[in-house]
Amino acid sequence: MVYAVDFDGTLCEDIYPEIGPPRQDVIDFIKAERDGGAKIILWTCRCGRELTATLEWCTAQGIVFDAINDNLRKNIERNGNNCRKVFADRYIDDRNFDIPTERREPQVTRYAMPGVRYLDEQGKEAPNI
Repeated sequence: MVYAVDFDGTLCEDIYPEIGPPRQDVIDFIKAERDGGAKIILWTCRCGRELTATLEWCTAQGIVFDAINDNLRKNIERNGNNCRKVFADRYIDDRNFDIPTERREPQVTRYAMPGVRYLDEQGKEAPNI
């Protein structure tokens, strides 16, 4: 399992360009997934000094990344290139929007985001899991 994880609004509260308080529930989830063998990619628009500060903040939180704004080395080697789009099995972002389709099974679990309403297949409000 490969996760691409956003920073502002996801790992921390969004007060860009500052770094907000940690979102401990997300941090705990990411750390547990990595401990279980998942690969974690930091997927953020921050660059330069802001990215350096972000990485220092993440290190202080005990978060370890397998890649930063880049594809995993094994995927680059397997595909013979490094496309601009970061490949992941799951993308964790405060701006996610799930669009149910017939081509895939409905998601069994969703990361609970404050203030976000999820609808089930009948359009009824579903719980944030």
